[in-house]
Amino acid sequence: MSLFEKHQPLIERAIQAIQERTFYTPYPEHHKAYPEEGMATGKAAFEQQLGQPFNGLASANDDACWVGEEMSPYTLQPLGITYPAHATEALIAAANEVKKAWKNTSIATRAGILAEALDRIQSRYFEMAHATVHTTGQSFMMAFQASGPHANDRALEAMVLGYQELTRFPKEVAWQKPMGKFNITLNKTFTPVPKGIGVVIGCSTFPVWNSVPGIFANLIAGNPVVVKPHPKAILPIAIVVEELQGVLQEEGINPLIVQLAVDTHKKLIAKELVDHPDVALVDYTGGTEFGMYVEGLRNKTVFTEKAGVNSVIIDSVNDLNAVVQNLAFSVCLYSGQMCTAPQNFFIPATGVKEGDAIIPFEEVVARFKQAVEGVVQHPKMGAGTLAALQNEETLFRVNRSKNLGVPVLEPNAINNAEYEQALTCTPSILQVNSNDEAAFASELFGPIVMLIKTTDTNESIALAQRMARTKGAITCAAYTTDDAVEAQIREAMEEAFTPVSFNLTGFIWVNQAAAFSDFHVTGGNPAGNASFTNPEYVNKRFVWVGHRKLAQ
Repeated sequence: MSLFEKHQPLIERAIQAIQERTFYTPYPEHHKAYPEEGMATGKAAFEQQLGQPFNGLASANDDACWVGEEMSPYTLQPLGITYPAHATEALIAAANEVKKAWKNTSIATRAGILAEALDRIQSRYFEMAHATVHTTGQSFMMAFQASGPHANDRALEAMVLGYQELTRFPKEVAWQKPMGKFNITLNKTFTPVPKGIGVVIGCSTFPVWNSVPGIFANLIAGNPVVVKPHPKAILPIAIVVEELQGVLQEEGINPLIVQLAVDTHKKLIAKELVDHPDVALVDYTGGTEFGMYVEGLRNKTVFTEKAGVNSVIIDSVNDLNAVVQNLAFSVCLYSGQMCTAPQNFFIPATGVKEGDAIIPFEEVVARFKQAVEGVVQHPKMGAGTLAALQNEETLFRVNRSKNLGVPVLEPNAINNAEYEQALTCTPSILQVNSNDEAAFASELFGPIVMLIKTTDTNESIALAQRMARTKGAITCAAYTTDDAVEAQIREAMEEAFTPVSFNLTGFIWVNQAAAFSDFHVTGGNPAGNASFTNPEYVNKRFVWVGHRKLAQ
């Protein structure tokens, strides 16, 4: 049985989910759904890798130097893991050498290999979770989900959507045109031709979840891939590359179709890679400045996710306490180090309607503050929800922003013995007026929340729309019990190409995006030019070429 035959039911079921946009996952998100021994064996595998060379990767040559500068945000100690670092020219030369063979590999074979790799990755979820904890600062549960099942979901989604698009048209057809007493017959073939070498540049906070869609979309389309992780978050994605290479090798295919390109802060190679004339595709997740540089590259197909300013519009509610508790968790989750985390809260100066009552602005602020304190001070979930900061710059940003508004809640280190050595910070909440636009008109990545007093909901909507149009937005949350206001918000944010989550309470948060259903980033505002995962995300990685031959 071929790998495609083995995984064909999975591929067909995933295509169905994409078409229906319903809930679907073949990878349960809770760690208790997996073998009980996985927790211990995964931790042991991670610990055994510490201080050692990562020897699981295939290389084009043996003259690589070994580098590594990862440091655990929890222990503030170096991981001591080194990886083979190759010159840009060597990486590109290796990709060029395997490019033709991968192009000529059937689409079904590619799909089978990629689905099998996801199976192998699944067996290492616990190890990857520990690797993610100690490179990103995420809590174990978030790390397990984000680098494990949720990342696999997005990789599978990109792969099967690519498979669907690549097989949309027939491979060949005998085309006949009636010409009266005779027909003209042309034998036509339709070939999806991959564009060429792809470079996928990862970020430091979600090194797997943000990288695998581009990796798997490129590979299913027939493009070799060079994966360039953030120098501080290599190990989680190195495991993914190792498993991909392993399946390729077992199938008798050159494993260098996917390569890991590591660097250090002293010698960064991302610009060298994206500038290389042989690189045809670039996937980038990260800051706006380099993202804009990537978007300006000529003769390359580029997919970006950059910074955004995410808004919350509060107009009217059924239960204010339920709303502020939901939003408090959203801003505390991973200490706001998420591209989907809300930052700007637009609240009318006249207050928020709750049923038939009007809750004054000051009380709304007080209840939100109390809700955040409730999460932060919770003895069981507080520290794990906030987790650790990935790098010192986030803490510097929090401290620099203290004078942007009137302090509502001062940031502090987490008071928890488990996090005693970690770099931590609780949310900083600031209050500003709507005319203080300079204070809230840019992304303040991390645990920083701006409570903005507006004239009314109309001004709240206008400001949220302008932020999305000019600065970009990945998410928007809105609370209203008025159908007309909901329609107004929906229309305004659609004009800024920004999705809105209305009236979320309970155990569903604006931070979350579901594979096979939600599009992550729309590609229509400055937060990014691509979307996980719509047809354009995969179609732009190959070109349909049709040949015709006169039948004899």
